[in-house]
Amino acid sequence: MTLSDVGTLPAGLTLAYHDGQLVLAGDERQFGKPLSVDFVTGRAAHRRQFGGGRGQLIAKACGLSKGVSPNVVDATAGLGRDAFVLASLGASVLMIERVPAIAALLDDGLTRAANTAETAPIAARMTFRHGDAAQALAMLVADAAFDPQVIHLDPMFPHREKSALVKKEMRLFRALAGDDDDAPRLLEAALDVATHRVVVKRPRKAPPIAGPTPQHTLQGKTSRYDMYVHRALTR
Repeated sequence: MTLSDVGTLPAGLTLAYHDGQLVLAGDERQFGKPLSVDFVTGRAAHRRQFGGGRGQLIAKACGLSKGVSPNVVDATAGLGRDAFVLASLGASVLMIERVPAIAALLDDGLTRAANTAETAPIAARMTFRHGDAAQALAMLVADAAFDPQVIHLDPMFPHREKSALVKKEMRLFRALAGDDDDAPRLLEAALDVATHRVVVKRPRKAPPIAGPTPQHTLQGKTSRYDMYVHRALTR
């Protein structure tokens, strides 16, 4: 994507290149620190080295196990943090993001990761498409020629977070996109497209998305994964 593809941003937000990377910024008192996607250093590098491997909750929920590395569609990719974790653990991941400004950050971060020796093998397992998964999931998956064994969803709902930083980051996301009011439609589309399972990340005490009842859940300290299983993942 290019900056011209992003269109008009909400008042007070800017998207520009700083020190070789694309950055989305606004009033720090309202939105926190500027946002960029960095798969090479910082939080991503630390989690890549010390995150816990396939014992991580997201890896278990998405079916990564000994000898099993499924293809995962991250249909609400955001800043790509979950997608990068899954790809670093061996999964092939298709990232889909509908908000143009966030999609531009994601595209920029993936390009830089692909051009850095230590992350290039991980970036090679990551594919990106800009589009609305709730409206066109099957088309976006087909366009990427991707086998959607697992679809991961992390819809944006109003809920409390303890971290002020997270609150500000979510405030910035909502300024761009609002809440995911079409989450039930997104879940329905994911259930139609996924060949093996759909995994939905939710705040630990939040209700499931309206629709079918998940067959399994994995609980963490602050979040959980609701799992809708069509059939088992095998080697």
